[in-house]
Amino acid sequence: MLATLARTATRRPLTVIALWVGLLVLGLGLGARVFGDLTSTVEDVPGSESVVTDDLLDALDPAGASFTAVVSGGGPVDRPGLRAEVAAAVTGVRALPGVAEVPDPYATRGLVADDSRALLIPVTLKGGLDDDAEEDAVGDAADVIRDLDGADVAVSGGPLLGEQLGTRAQEDVARAELITLPAVLLALLLIFGGLRAAGLPLLVTVSGVAGAFLILFGFSLLTDISVYAVQIVTMLGLGLAVDYALLMVVRFREERSRGAAVAEAVHATVARAGRTVLFSGLTVAISLSGLIWFPSPFLRSMGLAAGAVVVVDMLAALTLLPALLARFGGKIAAPAPTARAARGGAFFARLARFSVARPLAVLALVVTALAALAVPALGMRISIGDARQLPHGTEARQLYDTVRAHYPAAVDTSPVEVLIRPGAEADCERRIRALPGVAATERQRLSDGTVLLELTPRGPSDGPTATRLVERVRDLRGGEPVRVTGNAARLVDFRAMLAERAPWAVLTVVVGLFALLFAFTGSVLIPLRTLATTLLSLAAALGVVTWVFQHGHGASLLGGEGLGSLSLTAPPLIIAIAFGLAMDYELFILSRMRESWTETGDHRTAVVEGLRRSGRVVSCAALLLALVFAGFMTGGFSPILQIGLGLTLAVLIDATVVRMLLVPATMALLGRRAWWAPGPLRRLHERHGVRESAPAEAAMPGRPRP
Repeated sequence: MLATLARTATRRPLTVIALWVGLLVLGLGLGARVFGDLTSTVEDVPGSESVVTDDLLDALDPAGASFTAVVSGGGPVDRPGLRAEVAAAVTGVRALPGVAEVPDPYATRGLVADDSRALLIPVTLKGGLDDDAEEDAVGDAADVIRDLDGADVAVSGGPLLGEQLGTRAQEDVARAELITLPAVLLALLLIFGGLRAAGLPLLVTVSGVAGAFLILFGFSLLTDISVYAVQIVTMLGLGLAVDYALLMVVRFREERSRGAAVAEAVHATVARAGRTVLFSGLTVAISLSGLIWFPSPFLRSMGLAAGAVVVVDMLAALTLLPALLARFGGKIAAPAPTARAARGGAFFARLARFSVARPLAVLALVVTALAALAVPALGMRISIGDARQLPHGTEARQLYDTVRAHYPAAVDTSPVEVLIRPGAEADCERRIRALPGVAATERQRLSDGTVLLELTPRGPSDGPTATRLVERVRDLRGGEPVRVTGNAARLVDFRAMLAERAPWAVLTVVVGLFALLFAFTGSVLIPLRTLATTLLSLAAALGVVTWVFQHGHGASLLGGEGLGSLSLTAPPLIIAIAFGLAMDYELFILSRMRESWTETGDHRTAVVEGLRRSGRVVSCAALLLALVFAGFMTGGFSPILQIGLGLTLAVLIDATVVRMLLVPATMALLGRRAWWAPGPLRRLHERHGVRESAPAEAAMPGRPRP
């Protein structure tokens, strides 16, 4: 297959390039429509008790969604001029289509703050509105209130908060792209020393992302796509495209430096580096395929997005890039052997020799250090989050801060909602009210006799007390017709979904990776070693993120703050993307080690030569990705900050400490056994496995067999 792709690229490069240009135009045009149909909800699990109970509550309680405006600043809020403006705004909002109720804030108890420095304007919409009508009603009402003069106005809550969180996530991703793309281009120029060679990875990146958006648009016609899936496409698309293009272009220039003609160099590049790209793409896809096991639209759409961008990037690297090299590769200067290049290879060779000579010491030191960094992850908590995730200058955060300052008892009081259906025991309600952790209770009887209890928990609405309250209600009810929903219940259901489906997701990833890594290396021990070292570096990165953003150590330096937990979105995204990229680097190094092992049959030489040949590529790729992910720490939205820090650390730790020290040390400890497989599996690999060497070289006599 790879030989066919190489022949097509060298014989019909303009045809291949034209097809990708067409895909690029279609992807940026039609695929961009996916941005108009994204969901920002991440905690809902279809079919879970909280979601089913929400639907039941919507059917029984005709009240629609609600949001809140807070008016403050400029002195007391009961001054005559402001009172007149507020009254006019309330009258205007009441007259809007879709608005059910707007109380007079001056005549309603509790809406004017005790210090008379702020007032709340809650707006309730009519029930049964479709999405478009609700969006129009919310937007129109918010605009009327924001037009108040002489005071500071912030509007958020309800459907507005979810929209504001999703919008901020997209803005931060777009800002990161504007910052990182020029930085990546500059770094590529420094690495390659020429605009043509540096521009090729960016062409592959743009084509890959456009193609992935087109696939996502197709998925959006069948299922919900999370706004965070766009982050997957952007981060992983840019990262993998740069990685693959860097590997291919470096190998192409290496072949050219040996005197190969352009067509011959393209064939050799696809035959050698192309196999690494193919297996890397498959490995990354499998690493992320476990997400599809989860019924959550957030996790499932991440898996679909990741799979789409990996496949498109891989195809672009194996088809578009060889075509570009075949057409323009003659103008890319082949690197002449220089003292700088020699020093670079010698540096990585020295690192490998150091680790090979002292494997136990290196192993003990690195594992201890990474385990220490990983310790905070043992206490990691995830939460749905609130407006504190946003920077202080945003409207939702301004509302939160103002309410916290003037209405401290009203901050984060989303209740645990308990539906007691007809037929429940008479004392069921009494026993639920008496549960520990309840700060206040409100009762409402619905149209069919169902009793709705709103239990206000002590502490945050999705904190430990609230989630424990949900679990106590469910434990207490036994067989009674009692159902629970609310923020805390959705978080409990999300965690239960993770616990139920995670073993199947892990099994899928482990089995798939083991099979692919065995096919690539012919070893049964290398896949196990790879999984262990990768999980160690990933745990270290998560530990640092937990220490910074959950416990608040240094979060302010990044524009965030300690929130007592991590965003529900951050750990899955960090784990999925970082694990896939770690497999990427592992294959880059293993491919060169395998080449040397096949050539020499000496395991120590294979480790040293493998790192000498691949160290610069892996280091450059890590540097470029660190630039990309660091750009996501410039926006101030806490989930994006967490993801940016986690991925930056994961890439740097994995590409330096793990791949440059831990991998050579563990390979040295395994010795020749590193390439061992039982007889039946060895014969299977000899018959159907793959090798990084070109076919002609693989057939040369005299090569030692592993």
